[in-house]
Parts: sequence; C-alpha cells; structure tokens
Amino acid sequence: MLGFATETTTDKSFDSLSDFKEGVKLLKNDYPQKALVKLQSAFESDKHNPYYVSFLGVSIARAQQNWAQATELCDMAVQLNPKEIQFHLNLAEVYALAGLREMSLHKLDYALGLFGDDPRLKRARSKVEKRRAPVLPFFGRDHFLNRELGKLRHRMLKNSE
Repeated sequence: MLGFATETTTDKSFDSLSDFKEGVKLLKNDYPQKALVKLQSAFESDKHNPYYVSFLGVSIARAQQNWAQATELCDMAVQLNPKEIQFHLNLAEVYALAGLREMSLHKLDYALGLFGDDPRLKRARSKVEKRRAPVLPFFGRDHFLNRELGKLRHRMLKNSE
C-alpha cells in the first residue's frame, strides 16, 4: 500500500511538471489562453513552486490582462526565490504589459544590480526602454555619429534633470 501512494504522488508531480513545460512552450509560441490552462493546473498541484507561480502570473497578464493578480504572483515568485533571473524578467514583463514602463525599468535595473550585466536582463531592458529618434535621422541608428551624439544628448538631458 505504501508503494502505491508513492507512485501516485510521483505521477502527480510528473503531470504537473509536464503541464508546466507545455504551458511555458505555449506561452513562448504566443498561445496565452492555452498556456493559462496548463499553468493553472501545474500551480494547483504545487502552489509554493516559484516557477509555477511566476509563469502563471505572466500567462494571466497576457491572457486576461489582470495586472493586479499577475504582478502579485510574479512578485511572490521573486520573494520565494530572489536569485532566479527569470522571475525578475517575468515581473518586469508583466509591468511592461500593464503599461507601467518605469516600474518595469526599475525592476530590471534592480535585477541588473543583483546579477551584473546579464545579457537577458539587458535585452529585456532595451525592449522596454523607450528610444529617442536618432540625432541625425539621415544616418542610420548605428552610425558612429548618431551613437556618440546620442550618448552626449543622454548625458546632457540627465544632468539637466
């Protein structure tokens, strides 16, 4: 009888893990409604797993635009495991989706302070960051004059505030 209980518990954890993996895959492929069902199932089986909590928050944000619940879940995941970069990325994404760009940038800057120059954090920050038009629009954004003049403009605007 004891062996049977262990097998059932293992089957449940396997099911929740497979639901979680499938939910994350659906999220990556832009199927938030379908992902929500899978991630809710995984979350129901283990409400203290920060991975389940965090990704459920992202799926709620994308599928239902319930910003309060989504930020609460993602923030809870960060509190449960503050050393996981993905949880910080998920929280910042939810803030960005909610239109709270400054809060998203603040969370990403905080994470950059914790983890250093992680490429995932830098990439997420550049997606959220609102870019100004190039100083010299007839040159491309990557032209050295635009890069250098843009840095100068940034410093001047930063110092004037």
